[in-house]
Amino acid sequence: MTITTAKKLSNSALATYADLLCDWLATQEDEMIQCLQELVDTDSNSYDKEGVDAAGRLMASWLEADGIECRWHKSASSGDVLEARIGSGFDKKDSQPAIFLMGHRDTVFPKGTVAIRGFTRDGMTAFGPGVADMKSGLVLNCFVLRGLQYLLNNSDIDELPHPVVGLFTGDEEIGSPEGRHVIQQIVKGAKAVFNAEPGRISGNVVSARKGGASFEIIVKGKAAHSGVNHADGASAIGALALIITDLHVLTNYETGVTTNVGLISGGMSSNTVAAEAKAKLDLRYISKAQMVDAMDAIQAIIDTPRLPGVTASVRLISAFHPFESSMSDVLLAHYQTQAESLGFSVEGEFTGGCSDAGFTSSMGVPTLCGTGPVGAKMHTEGELCLLDTFVPRTQAVAKSVLLLP
Repeated sequence: MTITTAKKLSNSALATYADLLCDWLATQEDEMIQCLQELVDTDSNSYDKEGVDAAGRLMASWLEADGIECRWHKSASSGDVLEARIGSGFDKKDSQPAIFLMGHRDTVFPKGTVAIRGFTRDGMTAFGPGVADMKSGLVLNCFVLRGLQYLLNNSDIDELPHPVVGLFTGDEEIGSPEGRHVIQQIVKGAKAVFNAEPGRISGNVVSARKGGASFEIIVKGKAAHSGVNHADGASAIGALALIITDLHVLTNYETGVTTNVGLISGGMSSNTVAAEAKAKLDLRYISKAQMVDAMDAIQAIIDTPRLPGVTASVRLISAFHPFESSMSDVLLAHYQTQAESLGFSVEGEFTGGCSDAGFTSSMGVPTLCGTGPVGAKMHTEGELCLLDTFVPRTQAVAKSVLLLP
């Protein structure tokens, strides 16, 4: 059979290449686990730019060894964004839209955690900081890229149906303050996004997520001695307490909107009327409309006069768009077909946690999240990854990418 470009291949021919790809991935389990150990044993807290960049360089070394082009997008404070490209026609006007494999290299664990408790395993269960969220997903995406490059290097297929891009950011755990701009610039107009956050412990992928926003509230009052001249003071803490009560009333479990003031500070001593108080507010929502309405309601609460001599202000720290199920329906069905062909079944699952999938889906790009290996207990010392899910879930993503119509 003579083949010029993969764009001209029949579905049956592409299926043959997909089988070849999966056969190669089936031989890579030991190397996947070795790469996971190396990546987990690289500290990469969100505020540790040096560590996050070191994790990126490690990933780039695997990819470049196979001839995959890597590019860097510099960030001022966060880890630089790593972009890995496979395919041709990226800069051509008539090129096919790219398929993106996404993930974040940062973790919530402080620098130095690896020295205390690095990568360990008990049979086919691996432990360590970020082993599920989301270093196993990063390894999965790297092996999908490497597998596609293997096809190009070792078969008569000379072009993929669509260009494929690995996009690996360094600040998702703190709201993607810099990474979001690279995502929004590069992913615009993409064919699809597979975001390798950890698979749910049920084995499911993530087909919808809440959006979330973080706010800082600052209340200014007037200090006074609480015994000598109490009436001369204006309590910032007192006003903040009233504000918090109103903010928590916005929670509505039926609609899925929740508010939570999880941190408060203020005052100088128990016998001083507080001149200042601060609070951190977490807001969650399911739709863009809820996000807009809730933010308007928060501003109205802050603007409502509370006590004479007290003023309040609110500042948006970070915000994730919701990942709505309408943006995953078609991609989920496609992924399910590939999973079934590999012998496992999977459903889409909703979660209240946020991810960069909210940015891509809000741009109108079909998105599927939670495509990484199955994990549990994320952000805790007991975080784990089920290693026996590595190969089949890598194969499922790889087939989904290669066979995407």
